[in-house]
Amino acid sequence: MQDKPALYGGESPLFSIIIPLEYHRGRWELSWLGWTSQTADKSLYEIILVVPPDFTAREQLKALAGDKARLEFTDSDHDVGLCAFGATKARGSHLFFTESHCRPEPDVIELCTRAIDAHPDWAGFSCRSIPICHNRLSVAEAAMYQTDIDFGMKQHPWRKVLDQCFVTRRDVYWECGGLREELGHFAEWVLAAAYHARGYSIGYLEEARFHHYYVGQIGELKEFTLDFVQGEIRYLSEAHSDPGAELLDIPIEWSQRDEFDGPLARNALNALVRYSLSGRGWKRPDEKLRAFCRWAAPALFGDLPARAAAQLAVAHAYAVLAAVTVARPSGAIARWMRRYIASLIRLQRLGCIHRLGRDARSVGGLLGEHVIAQIGFHAEEFSAGHTFRWSEPEAAVRIKGMPGRNVVRIRSPALRAPLDTIGTRFYVEGAPVDCDAVVTGCDGYTLSLDLPPSGIAILAWACPVFRGVGDSRRLGLSIVAIDVGQDMLEGERAGRASPFGEKE
Repeated sequence: MQDKPALYGGESPLFSIIIPLEYHRGRWELSWLGWTSQTADKSLYEIILVVPPDFTAREQLKALAGDKARLEFTDSDHDVGLCAFGATKARGSHLFFTESHCRPEPDVIELCTRAIDAHPDWAGFSCRSIPICHNRLSVAEAAMYQTDIDFGMKQHPWRKVLDQCFVTRRDVYWECGGLREELGHFAEWVLAAAYHARGYSIGYLEEARFHHYYVGQIGELKEFTLDFVQGEIRYLSEAHSDPGAELLDIPIEWSQRDEFDGPLARNALNALVRYSLSGRGWKRPDEKLRAFCRWAAPALFGDLPARAAAQLAVAHAYAVLAAVTVARPSGAIARWMRRYIASLIRLQRLGCIHRLGRDARSVGGLLGEHVIAQIGFHAEEFSAGHTFRWSEPEAAVRIKGMPGRNVVRIRSPALRAPLDTIGTRFYVEGAPVDCDAVVTGCDGYTLSLDLPPSGIAILAWACPVFRGVGDSRRLGLSIVAIDVGQDMLEGERAGRASPFGEKE
Protein backbone atom coordinates (compact mmCIF):
# COMPACT_ATOMS: atom_id res chain seq x y z
CA MET A 1 0.00 0.00 0.00
CA GLN A 2 1.15 3.52 -0.76
CA ASP A 3 2.58 5.72 1.97
CA LYS A 4 -0.05 7.86 3.62
CA PRO A 5 0.64 11.54 2.96
CA ALA A 6 -0.18 13.99 5.70
CA LEU A 7 -3.02 16.33 4.74
CA TYR A 8 -1.92 19.29 6.78
CA GLY A 9 1.80 18.63 6.78
CA GLY A 10 2.52 20.27 3.45
CA GLU A 11 2.18 17.06 1.44
CA SER A 12 -0.62 16.26 -0.95
CA PRO A 13 -3.31 13.71 -0.02
CA LEU A 14 -3.98 10.64 -2.11
CA PHE A 15 -7.58 11.64 -2.87
CA SER A 16 -9.38 14.93 -3.37
CA ILE A 17 -13.08 14.23 -2.82
CA ILE A 18 -15.02 16.74 -4.93
CA ILE A 19 -18.67 17.13 -3.93
CA PRO A 20 -20.82 19.59 -5.93
CA LEU A 21 -23.74 20.87 -3.83
CA GLU A 22 -26.15 21.48 -6.70
CA TYR A 23 -29.00 18.95 -7.14
CA HIS A 24 -28.47 17.61 -3.64
CA ARG A 25 -32.19 16.65 -3.44
CA GLY A 26 -32.15 17.37 0.29
CA ARG A 27 -29.56 14.66 0.88
CA TRP A 28 -26.33 16.61 1.24
CA GLU A 29 -26.12 16.09 5.03
CA LEU A 30 -26.36 12.30 4.61
CA SER A 31 -23.69 12.45 1.92
CA TRP A 32 -21.47 14.47 4.25
CA LEU A 33 -21.94 11.97 7.08
CA GLY A 34 -20.97 9.15 4.73
CA TRP A 35 -17.68 10.85 3.95
CA THR A 36 -16.87 11.71 7.56
CA SER A 37 -17.53 8.10 8.63
CA GLN A 38 -14.86 6.52 6.44
CA THR A 39 -12.76 3.78 8.04
CA ALA A 40 -9.60 4.91 6.20
CA ASP A 41 -7.09 7.27 7.76
CA LYS A 42 -8.28 10.86 7.34
CA SER A 43 -4.84 11.89 6.08
CA LEU A 44 -5.52 9.95 2.87
CA TYR A 45 -8.08 12.41 1.56
CA GLU A 46 -9.30 15.96 1.52
CA ILE A 47 -12.96 16.91 1.03
CA ILE A 48 -13.81 19.83 -1.24
CA LEU A 49 -17.41 21.06 -1.07
CA VAL A 50 -18.13 23.19 -4.14
CA VAL A 51 -20.94 25.61 -3.39
CA PRO A 52 -23.18 27.13 -6.10
CA PRO A 53 -24.52 30.68 -5.74
CA ASP A 54 -28.09 29.57 -4.92
CA PHE A 55 -27.18 27.20 -2.08
CA THR A 56 -29.39 28.37 0.79
CA ALA A 57 -27.89 26.54 3.79
CA ARG A 58 -24.46 28.16 3.76
CA GLU A 59 -24.24 28.88 7.48
CA GLN A 60 -25.41 25.38 8.35
CA LEU A 61 -22.87 23.99 5.89
CA LYS A 62 -20.02 25.98 7.40
CA ALA A 63 -20.93 24.86 10.91
CA LEU A 64 -21.22 21.22 9.88
CA ALA A 65 -18.04 21.11 7.79
CA GLY A 66 -15.85 23.00 10.24
CA ASP A 67 -12.22 22.23 9.54
CA LYS A 68 -13.03 18.82 8.02
CA ALA A 69 -13.55 20.17 4.51
CA ARG A 70 -12.69 23.06 2.23
CA LEU A 71 -15.54 25.18 0.93
CA GLU A 72 -15.05 26.52 -2.57
CA PHE A 73 -17.55 29.07 -3.88
CA THR A 74 -18.18 29.61 -7.59
CA ASP A 75 -20.74 31.23 -9.88
CA SER A 76 -21.42 27.97 -11.68
CA ASP A 77 -24.86 26.46 -11.13
CA HIS A 78 -24.32 23.09 -12.81
CA ASP A 79 -22.94 19.90 -11.29
CA VAL A 80 -20.41 19.45 -14.09
CA GLY A 81 -19.20 23.04 -13.76
CA LEU A 82 -18.89 22.66 -10.00
CA CYS A 83 -16.88 19.46 -10.41
CA ALA A 84 -14.64 21.09 -13.00
CA PHE A 85 -14.04 24.04 -10.67
CA GLY A 86 -13.35 21.73 -7.73
CA ALA A 87 -10.73 19.90 -9.78
CA THR A 88 -8.78 23.13 -10.20
CA LYS A 89 -8.57 23.44 -6.41
CA ALA A 90 -7.63 19.82 -5.71
CA ARG A 91 -4.26 18.82 -4.26
CA GLY A 92 -4.63 15.03 -4.35
CA SER A 93 -2.88 12.83 -6.87
CA HIS A 94 -6.31 11.31 -7.54
CA LEU A 95 -9.57 13.17 -8.07
CA PHE A 96 -12.72 11.58 -6.65
CA PHE A 97 -15.89 12.96 -8.24
CA THR A 98 -19.26 12.25 -6.67
CA GLU A 99 -22.69 13.83 -6.19
CA SER A 100 -24.27 15.36 -3.11
CA HIS A 101 -27.28 13.00 -3.24
CA CYS A 102 -24.94 9.97 -3.14
CA ARG A 103 -23.88 8.37 0.16
CA PRO A 104 -20.67 6.29 0.23
CA GLU A 105 -20.38 3.20 2.38
CA PRO A 106 -17.77 3.51 5.17
CA ASP A 107 -15.07 1.42 3.46
CA VAL A 108 -15.07 3.24 0.09
CA ILE A 109 -11.79 5.12 0.59
CA GLU A 110 -10.09 2.01 1.97
CA LEU A 111 -11.22 -0.08 -1.02
CA CYS A 112 -10.22 2.60 -3.52
CA THR A 113 -6.76 2.87 -1.96
CA ARG A 114 -6.26 -0.87 -2.37
CA ALA A 115 -7.55 -0.73 -5.95
CA ILE A 116 -4.93 1.85 -6.92
CA ASP A 117 -2.19 -0.47 -5.70
CA ALA A 118 -3.79 -3.58 -7.22
CA HIS A 119 -4.49 -2.05 -10.65
CA PRO A 120 -1.61 0.19 -11.71
CA ASP A 121 -2.93 -0.09 -15.29
CA TRP A 122 -6.10 1.80 -14.36
CA ALA A 123 -5.96 5.53 -15.02
CA GLY A 124 -9.33 5.74 -13.31
CA PHE A 125 -12.27 3.66 -12.17
CA SER A 126 -15.92 3.98 -11.29
CA CYS A 127 -17.58 2.48 -8.24
CA ARG A 128 -20.88 0.64 -7.87
CA SER A 129 -24.15 2.58 -7.69
CA ILE A 130 -26.94 1.21 -5.45
CA PRO A 131 -30.39 2.80 -6.02
CA ILE A 132 -32.41 4.45 -3.27
CA CYS A 133 -36.07 4.56 -4.32
CA HIS A 134 -39.08 6.02 -2.53
CA ASN A 135 -41.98 5.96 -5.02
CA ARG A 136 -43.10 3.97 -8.06
CA LEU A 137 -41.61 6.41 -10.55
CA SER A 138 -38.26 6.37 -8.80
CA VAL A 139 -38.23 2.56 -9.02
CA ALA A 140 -38.81 2.77 -12.79
CA GLU A 141 -36.27 5.57 -13.12
CA ALA A 142 -33.65 3.57 -11.23
CA ALA A 143 -34.30 0.44 -13.30
CA MET A 144 -33.87 2.41 -16.52
CA TYR A 145 -30.64 4.12 -15.51
CA GLN A 146 -29.18 1.07 -13.74
CA THR A 147 -29.54 -0.94 -16.94
CA ASP A 148 -27.56 1.73 -18.76
CA ILE A 149 -24.97 1.97 -15.98
CA ASP A 150 -24.45 -1.80 -15.86
CA PHE A 151 -24.02 -1.89 -19.64
CA GLY A 152 -21.44 0.89 -19.50
CA MET A 153 -19.48 -0.57 -16.60
CA LYS A 154 -19.51 -4.23 -17.66
CA GLN A 155 -19.91 -4.40 -21.45
CA HIS A 156 -19.22 -1.14 -23.23
CA PRO A 157 -15.57 -0.80 -24.30
CA TRP A 158 -15.05 2.73 -22.98
CA ARG A 159 -18.16 4.41 -21.54
CA LYS A 160 -17.11 3.92 -17.93
CA VAL A 161 -17.09 7.42 -16.40
CA LEU A 162 -19.88 7.53 -13.83
CA ASP A 163 -20.06 10.91 -12.14
CA GLN A 164 -21.81 9.44 -9.09
CA CYS A 165 -18.51 7.87 -8.05
CA PHE A 166 -15.52 8.29 -10.39
CA VAL A 167 -11.86 8.19 -9.36
CA THR A 168 -9.10 9.29 -11.72
CA ARG A 169 -5.44 10.18 -11.71
CA ARG A 170 -5.30 13.95 -11.72
CA ASP A 171 -2.61 14.19 -14.41
CA VAL A 172 -4.58 11.98 -16.82
CA TYR A 173 -7.76 13.94 -16.15
CA TRP A 174 -6.11 17.17 -17.26
CA GLU A 175 -4.33 15.53 -20.17
CA CYS A 176 -7.70 14.33 -21.49
CA GLY A 177 -9.27 17.76 -21.30
CA GLY A 178 -11.21 17.49 -18.06
CA LEU A 179 -14.94 18.04 -17.62
CA ARG A 180 -16.43 20.75 -19.83
CA GLU A 181 -19.29 22.61 -18.18
CA GLU A 182 -20.80 23.80 -21.47
CA LEU A 183 -21.48 20.17 -22.45
CA GLY A 184 -23.55 19.39 -19.37
CA HIS A 185 -23.71 15.73 -18.46
CA PHE A 186 -22.67 14.78 -21.99
CA ALA A 187 -19.22 15.85 -20.78
CA GLU A 188 -18.91 12.47 -19.02
CA TRP A 189 -19.13 10.63 -22.35
CA VAL A 190 -16.68 13.02 -24.00
CA LEU A 191 -14.19 12.54 -21.17
CA ALA A 192 -14.58 8.74 -21.25
CA ALA A 193 -14.00 8.70 -25.02
CA ALA A 194 -10.90 10.88 -24.59
CA TYR A 195 -9.42 8.44 -22.04
CA HIS A 196 -10.01 5.49 -24.37
CA ALA A 197 -8.66 7.26 -27.46
CA ARG A 198 -5.43 8.08 -25.61
CA GLY A 199 -4.99 4.49 -24.50
CA TYR A 200 -5.98 4.94 -20.84
CA SER A 201 -7.94 2.19 -19.12
CA ILE A 202 -10.91 2.87 -16.82
CA GLY A 203 -11.86 0.07 -14.43
CA TYR A 204 -14.94 -0.84 -12.43
CA LEU A 205 -14.57 -1.33 -8.68
CA GLU A 206 -17.81 -3.12 -7.89
CA GLU A 207 -17.06 -3.71 -4.21
CA ALA A 208 -16.87 0.07 -3.52
CA ARG A 209 -20.54 0.99 -3.11
CA PHE A 210 -22.47 4.24 -3.25
CA HIS A 211 -26.16 4.71 -2.53
CA HIS A 212 -27.74 6.97 -5.15
CA TYR A 213 -31.07 8.69 -4.50
CA TYR A 214 -33.55 8.68 -7.39
CA VAL A 215 -36.04 11.51 -7.08
CA GLY A 216 -38.80 9.96 -9.19
CA GLN A 217 -40.11 13.22 -10.68
CA ILE A 218 -40.94 13.63 -14.36
CA GLY A 219 -39.90 17.29 -14.35
CA GLU A 220 -36.40 16.52 -13.15
CA LEU A 221 -36.05 13.65 -15.63
CA LYS A 222 -37.04 16.04 -18.41
CA GLU A 223 -34.50 18.60 -17.21
CA PHE A 224 -31.72 16.03 -17.06
CA THR A 225 -32.33 14.65 -20.55
CA LEU A 226 -32.46 18.18 -21.99
CA ASP A 227 -29.16 19.00 -20.30
CA PHE A 228 -27.55 15.90 -21.83
CA VAL A 229 -29.04 16.49 -25.29
CA GLN A 230 -28.04 20.17 -25.37
CA GLY A 231 -24.45 19.17 -24.61
CA GLU A 232 -24.55 16.41 -27.22
CA ILE A 233 -25.84 18.67 -30.00
CA ARG A 234 -23.49 21.48 -29.02
CA TYR A 235 -20.52 19.11 -29.20
CA LEU A 236 -21.58 17.82 -32.62
CA SER A 237 -22.19 21.33 -33.94
CA GLU A 238 -18.64 22.34 -33.05
CA ALA A 239 -17.27 19.58 -35.34
CA HIS A 240 -14.61 18.42 -32.90
CA SER A 241 -11.52 16.59 -34.05
CA ASP A 242 -10.36 15.83 -30.49
CA PRO A 243 -9.08 12.32 -29.74
CA GLY A 244 -12.16 10.26 -28.94
CA ALA A 245 -14.62 12.33 -30.98
CA GLU A 246 -14.83 9.55 -33.55
CA LEU A 247 -15.98 7.10 -30.85
CA LEU A 248 -19.16 8.97 -30.01
CA ASP A 249 -22.35 7.71 -31.63
CA ILE A 250 -24.03 10.12 -34.03
CA PRO A 251 -27.78 10.26 -33.29
CA ILE A 252 -30.06 9.82 -36.28
CA GLU A 253 -31.59 13.25 -35.68
CA TRP A 254 -28.17 14.79 -36.29
CA SER A 255 -27.13 12.64 -39.23
CA GLN A 256 -30.44 13.39 -40.96
CA ARG A 257 -30.63 17.07 -40.01
CA ASP A 258 -30.23 18.26 -43.61
CA GLU A 259 -33.37 16.36 -44.60
CA PHE A 260 -35.34 19.24 -43.04
CA ASP A 261 -33.34 22.02 -44.73
CA GLY A 262 -36.04 24.02 -46.52
CA PRO A 263 -33.85 25.73 -49.17
CA LEU A 264 -32.16 22.45 -50.07
CA ALA A 265 -35.52 20.69 -50.35
CA ARG A 266 -36.92 23.49 -52.52
CA ASN A 267 -33.96 23.20 -54.88
CA ALA A 268 -34.44 19.42 -55.12
CA LEU A 269 -38.15 19.98 -55.78
CA ASN A 270 -37.32 22.57 -58.41
CA ALA A 271 -34.97 20.09 -60.10
CA LEU A 272 -37.72 17.46 -60.14
CA VAL A 273 -40.30 19.83 -61.64
CA ARG A 274 -37.97 21.26 -64.28
CA TYR A 275 -36.69 17.84 -65.23
CA SER A 276 -40.23 16.49 -65.55
CA LEU A 277 -41.43 19.46 -67.62
CA SER A 278 -38.56 18.88 -70.02
CA GLY A 279 -40.03 15.47 -70.83
CA ARG A 280 -37.53 13.47 -68.77
CA GLY A 281 -37.80 11.70 -65.47
CA TRP A 282 -40.75 9.71 -64.20
CA LYS A 283 -42.95 7.92 -66.73
CA ARG A 284 -45.67 6.79 -64.32
CA PRO A 285 -47.91 9.49 -62.77
CA ASP A 286 -48.10 7.70 -59.38
CA GLU A 287 -44.30 7.60 -59.08
CA LYS A 288 -44.07 11.25 -60.08
CA LEU A 289 -46.64 12.13 -57.39
CA ARG A 290 -44.70 10.22 -54.72
CA ALA A 291 -41.50 11.97 -55.73
CA PHE A 292 -43.28 15.34 -55.57
CA CYS A 293 -44.64 14.60 -52.09
CA ARG A 294 -41.17 13.49 -50.98
CA TRP A 295 -39.84 17.01 -51.49
CA ALA A 296 -42.92 19.16 -50.97
CA ALA A 297 -43.21 18.65 -47.19
CA PRO A 298 -39.64 19.71 -46.23
CA ALA A 299 -39.67 22.38 -48.94
CA LEU A 300 -42.81 24.01 -47.50
CA PHE A 301 -42.56 23.24 -43.79
CA GLY A 302 -38.93 22.36 -43.01
CA ASP A 303 -38.68 20.34 -39.79
CA LEU A 304 -42.10 21.37 -38.47
CA PRO A 305 -43.85 18.05 -39.30
CA ALA A 306 -41.06 16.06 -37.62
CA ARG A 307 -41.12 18.23 -34.50
CA ALA A 308 -44.92 18.11 -34.35
CA ALA A 309 -44.91 14.32 -34.62
CA ALA A 310 -42.24 14.10 -31.90
CA GLN A 311 -44.30 16.38 -29.65
CA LEU A 312 -47.37 14.19 -30.11
CA ALA A 313 -45.30 11.09 -29.28
CA VAL A 314 -44.09 12.73 -26.06
CA ALA A 315 -47.60 13.81 -25.08
CA HIS A 316 -48.96 10.32 -25.70
CA ALA A 317 -46.17 8.59 -23.76
CA TYR A 318 -46.54 11.06 -20.87
CA ALA A 319 -50.30 10.55 -20.67
CA VAL A 320 -49.98 6.76 -20.61
CA LEU A 321 -47.13 6.92 -18.09
CA ALA A 322 -49.23 9.09 -15.78
CA ALA A 323 -52.12 6.65 -16.07
CA VAL A 324 -50.14 3.46 -15.48
CA THR A 325 -48.37 5.03 -12.49
CA VAL A 326 -51.73 5.14 -10.74
CA ALA A 327 -53.29 1.87 -11.72
CA ARG A 328 -50.87 -0.57 -13.36
CA PRO A 329 -48.06 -2.89 -12.16
CA SER A 330 -44.47 -1.71 -12.00
CA GLY A 331 -43.55 -3.49 -15.25
CA ALA A 332 -45.90 -1.26 -17.22
CA ILE A 333 -44.48 1.84 -15.52
CA ALA A 334 -40.94 0.82 -16.50
CA ARG A 335 -41.94 0.21 -20.14
CA TRP A 336 -43.70 3.54 -20.51
CA MET A 337 -40.94 5.35 -18.64
CA ARG A 338 -38.48 4.15 -21.30
CA ARG A 339 -40.87 5.12 -24.11
CA TYR A 340 -41.39 8.54 -22.62
CA ILE A 341 -37.67 9.22 -22.23
CA ALA A 342 -36.89 7.95 -25.74
CA SER A 343 -39.58 10.16 -27.30
CA LEU A 344 -38.51 13.10 -25.14
CA ILE A 345 -34.87 12.78 -26.25
CA ARG A 346 -35.93 12.77 -29.92
CA LEU A 347 -38.05 15.87 -29.41
CA GLN A 348 -35.27 17.64 -27.55
CA ARG A 349 -32.69 16.77 -30.21
CA LEU A 350 -34.94 18.10 -32.96
CA GLY A 351 -35.56 21.24 -30.92
CA CYS A 352 -31.86 21.86 -30.29
CA ILE A 353 -31.03 21.39 -33.98
CA HIS A 354 -33.89 23.69 -34.97
CA ARG A 355 -32.64 26.43 -32.65
CA LEU A 356 -29.15 26.14 -34.11
CA GLY A 357 -30.66 26.80 -37.54
CA ARG A 358 -28.14 27.14 -40.34
CA ASP A 359 -25.27 26.66 -37.87
CA ALA A 360 -26.37 23.04 -37.40
CA ARG A 361 -26.22 22.58 -41.15
CA SER A 362 -22.79 24.09 -41.70
CA VAL A 363 -20.64 21.60 -39.85
CA GLY A 364 -19.41 19.87 -42.96
CA GLY A 365 -20.93 17.35 -45.30
CA LEU A 366 -20.13 13.71 -45.80
CA LEU A 367 -19.16 14.29 -49.43
CA GLY A 368 -16.04 16.39 -48.92
CA GLU A 369 -14.94 19.56 -47.19
CA HIS A 370 -16.60 21.77 -49.81
CA VAL A 371 -20.05 20.34 -49.15
CA ILE A 372 -21.54 21.92 -46.04
CA ALA A 373 -25.01 20.38 -46.33
CA GLN A 374 -26.76 17.81 -48.47
CA ILE A 375 -30.22 16.36 -49.00
CA GLY A 376 -31.40 13.31 -50.88
CA PHE A 377 -28.63 10.80 -50.13
CA HIS A 378 -28.64 7.22 -48.93
CA ALA A 379 -26.15 5.73 -46.46
CA GLU A 380 -22.52 5.22 -47.37
CA GLU A 381 -21.67 1.87 -49.00
CA PHE A 382 -18.85 0.09 -50.78
CA SER A 383 -18.99 -1.60 -54.19
CA ALA A 384 -16.72 -2.21 -57.18
CA GLY A 385 -13.75 -0.74 -55.33
CA HIS A 386 -15.52 2.53 -54.47
CA THR A 387 -16.83 3.98 -51.20
CA PHE A 388 -19.76 6.17 -52.15
CA ARG A 389 -23.32 7.28 -51.41
CA TRP A 390 -26.21 6.83 -53.80
CA SER A 391 -28.18 10.00 -54.29
CA GLU A 392 -31.88 9.93 -54.94
CA PRO A 393 -32.95 10.79 -58.50
CA GLU A 394 -33.19 14.36 -57.21
CA ALA A 395 -30.65 15.70 -54.72
CA ALA A 396 -29.13 19.00 -53.64
CA VAL A 397 -25.93 20.09 -51.92
CA ARG A 398 -24.84 23.40 -50.44
CA ILE A 399 -21.29 23.97 -51.66
CA LYS A 400 -18.67 26.47 -50.59
CA GLY A 401 -15.91 27.82 -52.80
CA MET A 402 -14.40 31.17 -53.63
CA PRO A 403 -16.46 34.07 -55.01
CA GLY A 404 -16.56 34.11 -58.80
CA ARG A 405 -15.75 31.37 -61.29
CA ASN A 406 -15.20 27.90 -59.80
CA VAL A 407 -14.78 24.40 -61.10
CA VAL A 408 -17.00 21.81 -59.41
CA ARG A 409 -16.09 18.18 -59.90
CA ILE A 410 -18.60 15.51 -58.94
CA ARG A 411 -16.79 12.19 -58.60
CA SER A 412 -19.33 9.62 -59.74
CA PRO A 413 -18.19 6.15 -60.83
CA ALA A 414 -20.41 4.77 -63.58
CA LEU A 415 -21.99 1.99 -61.51
CA ARG A 416 -25.39 2.12 -63.19
CA ALA A 417 -24.47 3.06 -66.81
CA PRO A 418 -22.01 5.26 -68.69
CA LEU A 419 -22.57 8.78 -67.37
CA ASP A 420 -23.13 10.31 -70.78
CA THR A 421 -26.15 8.03 -71.29
CA ILE A 422 -27.95 8.77 -68.02
CA GLY A 423 -29.24 12.20 -68.94
CA THR A 424 -28.45 14.12 -65.74
CA ARG A 425 -29.31 17.83 -65.55
CA PHE A 426 -27.79 20.28 -63.06
CA TYR A 427 -29.25 23.43 -61.48
CA VAL A 428 -27.65 26.20 -59.42
CA GLU A 429 -29.93 28.21 -57.13
CA GLY A 430 -32.86 26.93 -59.18
CA ALA A 431 -31.51 27.91 -62.61
CA PRO A 432 -30.40 25.25 -65.12
CA VAL A 433 -26.68 24.96 -65.71
CA ASP A 434 -25.87 25.50 -69.37
CA CYS A 435 -24.87 22.27 -71.12
CA ASP A 436 -21.67 23.96 -72.35
CA ALA A 437 -20.62 24.42 -68.70
CA VAL A 438 -20.84 20.68 -67.98
CA VAL A 439 -18.20 18.16 -69.06
CA THR A 440 -19.15 14.51 -68.60
CA GLY A 441 -16.26 12.10 -68.10
CA CYS A 442 -16.04 8.39 -67.52
CA ASP A 443 -16.07 8.77 -63.74
CA GLY A 444 -17.60 12.14 -62.99
CA TYR A 445 -18.94 15.50 -64.01
CA THR A 446 -16.99 18.76 -64.17
CA LEU A 447 -19.02 21.97 -63.96
CA SER A 448 -17.86 25.54 -64.49
CA LEU A 449 -19.95 27.76 -62.19
CA ASP A 450 -20.03 31.35 -60.96
CA LEU A 451 -20.50 31.52 -57.19
CA PRO A 452 -21.88 34.60 -55.38
CA PRO A 453 -19.78 36.89 -53.13
CA SER A 454 -20.39 34.56 -50.18
CA GLY A 455 -18.91 31.66 -52.15
CA ILE A 456 -21.90 29.54 -51.08
CA ALA A 457 -24.57 28.21 -53.44
CA ILE A 458 -26.98 25.30 -53.76
CA LEU A 459 -26.28 22.83 -56.55
CA ALA A 460 -29.06 20.37 -57.42
CA TRP A 461 -29.50 17.69 -60.05
CA ALA A 462 -32.11 15.33 -61.42
CA CYS A 463 -31.78 12.13 -63.41
CA PRO A 464 -33.93 9.08 -64.25
CA VAL A 465 -34.62 6.70 -61.40
CA PHE A 466 -32.47 3.58 -61.10
CA ARG A 467 -33.46 0.53 -59.09
CA GLY A 468 -30.92 -2.10 -58.16
CA VAL A 469 -31.72 -5.79 -58.10
CA GLY A 470 -33.69 -6.50 -54.94
CA ASP A 471 -33.34 -2.84 -53.91
CA SER A 472 -36.49 -0.78 -53.37
CA ARG A 473 -34.65 2.53 -52.97
CA ARG A 474 -34.96 5.41 -55.43
CA LEU A 475 -31.41 5.69 -56.74
CA GLY A 476 -29.82 8.41 -58.82
CA LEU A 477 -26.06 9.00 -59.02
CA SER A 478 -23.30 7.23 -57.11
CA ILE A 479 -21.30 10.02 -55.45
CA VAL A 480 -17.81 9.56 -54.00
CA ALA A 481 -17.09 13.25 -53.35
CA ILE A 482 -17.73 16.74 -54.60
CA ASP A 483 -14.75 19.08 -54.95
CA VAL A 484 -14.79 22.81 -55.56
CA GLY A 485 -11.74 24.74 -56.83
CA GLN A 486 -11.03 28.24 -58.09
CA ASP A 487 -10.83 28.26 -61.88
CA MET A 488 -7.67 29.50 -63.60
CA LEU A 489 -7.29 31.47 -66.77
CA GLU A 490 -7.01 29.25 -69.81
CA GLY A 491 -3.54 30.50 -70.66
CA GLU A 492 -2.23 29.61 -67.19
CA ARG A 493 -3.64 26.12 -67.07
CA ALA A 494 -1.51 24.29 -69.64
CA GLY A 495 0.71 21.69 -68.00
CA ARG A 496 -0.29 22.67 -64.47
CA ALA A 497 -2.12 20.68 -61.89
CA SER A 498 -5.86 21.18 -61.81
CA PRO A 499 -7.66 22.13 -58.59
CA PHE A 500 -8.25 18.39 -58.11
CA GLY A 501 -4.62 17.28 -58.23
CA GLU A 502 -4.62 15.96 -61.80
CA LYS A 503 -2.60 16.99 -64.80
CA GLU A 504 -4.61 18.90 -67.36
